[in-house]
Amino acid sequence: MADLQSLANVVGPENLTVDDDVRHEFGRDWTRYMQPAPLAVTFPRSTEHVRGIVRWARNEKVGIVPSGGRSGLSGGAMAIKGELVVSFSKMNKILELSRGDAMVRCEAGVITENLQKFALDHGFYYPVDFAARGSSAIGGNIATNAGGIKVLRYGLTRDWVAGLTVVTGTGEVLELGKGLIKNATGYDLRHLFIGSEGTLGLVTHATMRLTRPPLPQRVLFMAVNDTESIMKIFDAFRSSVAISAFETLNEDAMQGVSAKGLKRPLETVSRWYVLVEHDTADNDRALEVFQTVMNEGLALDGVVSESSAQAAALWRLREDITEALAHHTPYKNDVSVMVSRVPSFLADADAVLKREYPTYTIVWFGHIGDGNLHISILKPKELPMEQFYKACQKVDTMLFEVVQKHGGSISAEHGVGLTKKPFLSYTRSPEEIATMRALKQVFDPDGIMNPGKMFDP
Repeated sequence: MADLQSLANVVGPENLTVDDDVRHEFGRDWTRYMQPAPLAVTFPRSTEHVRGIVRWARNEKVGIVPSGGRSGLSGGAMAIKGELVVSFSKMNKILELSRGDAMVRCEAGVITENLQKFALDHGFYYPVDFAARGSSAIGGNIATNAGGIKVLRYGLTRDWVAGLTVVTGTGEVLELGKGLIKNATGYDLRHLFIGSEGTLGLVTHATMRLTRPPLPQRVLFMAVNDTESIMKIFDAFRSSVAISAFETLNEDAMQGVSAKGLKRPLETVSRWYVLVEHDTADNDRALEVFQTVMNEGLALDGVVSESSAQAAALWRLREDITEALAHHTPYKNDVSVMVSRVPSFLADADAVLKREYPTYTIVWFGHIGDGNLHISILKPKELPMEQFYKACQKVDTMLFEVVQKHGGSISAEHGVGLTKKPFLSYTRSPEEIATMRALKQVFDPDGIMNPGKMFDP
């Protein structure tokens, strides 16, 4: 039995709990097909606390599961085998703004939306954005290399990390990057920890790059009949307009958000809908492109936002999908292919899903402008959860075979965690996986850092 009293001596008894409700809350993420069973939950308040926790875990041979905003969908923050949950919710301070460097240093538990607001309040902009901005934490964003809705213009979290403080699985503290723009002194270990899902070490502090706020944005929303037309519309806008987002949703997704009270913006009902966001400085050119795609029949109907409130209402049609579908307990997948292969991938994947799930509602939506698609299969009311889950797992193999055929990824932005672990070889070669295992052995020789995630010991 692990000696929790000695851990309480490290972090303080007020920062350690075995309360059942707290363990259940912090021992899980948005994955709903497994039950949390952590040993305890600890709430460090400093890097020194985290280092002490890791050294305690090594000595006691206890696994560590990091916990941020717990908004993941791949089981990456699930503690199901008596691990110690390390929650960064009390390490939530924005520590320092360097105006000259356009960088901000913060603790790992800072909520994404709070960093965005801080940046705007000081004349800057933090551009990594997604629907879970109000709950996700910067440390978790770094651990999964979060992308979201602005990737077309601003890239992924990786592109905005200037420095990291991490505690490795050996209890060593590493200062990586140090905010330097240029540093040609060998391996940039910072990038190993970005996207590592806490399997190499724990991020305690991050220095994030900022940029200037964008111009006011305008949103166009269009009804489209097929994916070939979607991609032609994408090409038309991308070649002429500075777009910051190009999103899509199918009619089943539209029905979901409409059922929750959001008003349909178009009279036309179609198989697909597209949302385009662009700088208002490009209004004239964007309207020309809009008129062209309408005249050519690529778009069947459309609307252009005339105010920030209308733009926000159009965005809600896309961003509220996950919440609107939650009561269906959907089975979710998050995949990506090269943008040029989106239509052929969609056709192949949709054929597989419709063949295997003839009576299920299948919701497609996502960041089609960067090749990232989300698939939500809705559970029929009368079907028991266990039976539904087993049916969906069976077809995962078929779906990921399609992903592999098109040279894509089984996880675009939600990580591998527990749910995608059995399918890692569909995206990574045996040589890559062997190298990843070797890296983990270097940073986490005892296998205590988020054990069982990404790949088995």
